[in-house]
Amino acid sequence: MQATIRDLNGDDAGSIDLPEVFETAYRPDLIKRAVIAAQANRKQPYGSDPYAGMRTPAESMGSGRGMSHDPRQNGVARRVPHAVSGRRAHPPKAEKDQGKEINTKERKLAVRSALAATANPEIVRERGHQFDDDLELPLVVSDDFEDLVKTKEVVDLLQSLGVYADIERSEDNKKVKAGQGKLRGRKYTRPKSILFVTAEEPSKAARNLAGVDVATAANVSAEDLAPGTHAGRLTLFTESALEEVADR
Repeated sequence: MQATIRDLNGDDAGSIDLPEVFETAYRPDLIKRAVIAAQANRKQPYGSDPYAGMRTPAESMGSGRGMSHDPRQNGVARRVPHAVSGRRAHPPKAEKDQGKEINTKERKLAVRSALAATANPEIVRERGHQFDDDLELPLVVSDDFEDLVKTKEVVDLLQSLGVYADIERSEDNKKVKAGQGKLRGRKYTRPKSILFVTAEEPSKAARNLAGVDVATAANVSAEDLAPGTHAGRLTLFTESALEEVADR
């Protein structure tokens, strides 16, 4: 398999042999496990105060009084789960290990399978990405891309390649989240758009576009390639990055 290399004007600048990693079988089951494990291992300890509801001198009156044995303070039940100001029954424990394990070989295979999915137009389009019908995947651009410092230059390149519609899709579908996340600095959600994979440093010129993520070939993960466990992300590689992912 070969891929066409595009210059910064979107014109044909040659071709390159795709690494064998792009011939890996599509394994959505492993990709899902790898992404879920990565998300679980990022979780912070979460739990209630062990002494919550217990800071009271309440004592039970005992039997023989025609009332329940609940601990009472000034005649009002305290401490037990069904009482006002009582403890919670079976609260989340901060010491609980919320992480998930996955075999190293399975995790590596998941990354390779997710990389291969980026070269399949049917899987990429099924994920909701918008691009020209005649676009050849995976997208490969010359290493000059890594020298770009202006976001406008990246926008011009994406328009010439016929993929800027995917950025607009992410911009147009920005929504306010449901739930308490709005109060915690996570007010908005939007679809993921293009992933930029470079050889050296992640692209600073591209990272501020709607829905975009940037990564290096050495560190790109299954979660980058398959957000929400769904593989087939529209991905742009630089020529050198494409050679480096061969070792993943």
